[in-house]
Amino acid sequence: MSTTANDQGPDEPVRWLDPAEKEAWTGLVSLVYLLPERLEAPLQRECGMSLFEYLVLSHVSEAPERRLRMSELAFLANGSLSRLSNVVKRFERRGWMERSPDPADGRYTLAALTEDGYAAVVAAAPVHVRAVREAALDRLDAGDRAALARVAEKLRVRPVDLA
Repeated sequence: MSTTANDQGPDEPVRWLDPAEKEAWTGLVSLVYLLPERLEAPLQRECGMSLFEYLVLSHVSEAPERRLRMSELAFLANGSLSRLSNVVKRFERRGWMERSPDPADGRYTLAALTEDGYAAVVAAAPVHVRAVREAALDRLDAGDRAALARVAEKLRVRPVDLA
């Protein structure tokens, strides 16, 4: 039986990382901390939006009728409801989004993309895709990309909705 960090109690000896584990961990941490900036910088420079803002627009643009519940959108964009609410408020002022009660269940709020919001995400999408390709995908072969997807799934950090 193998032990994991969750199996170890405070009285158990620490299982220090061996060199291969340290290399893997360092690579993962570098991806988590450095890659988002590489994806965000071109969006900021060319479109005046953050990566989070782009993800919000993108997810809504791909939803049926370009509408999503705010709670689902927060999950997909990996942000809190309060952060999302602030972004959507700014988008409403720009004429990019509208909020309304969900007719299927009034306890929920829907975020809907306007035509101007759709135009904004369509304009930003090529900038984002170029950054994704330059920072990551074009540097990997098909096997590397498949391995990355498998690792994300094993770590359960890849929402099914994004597959």
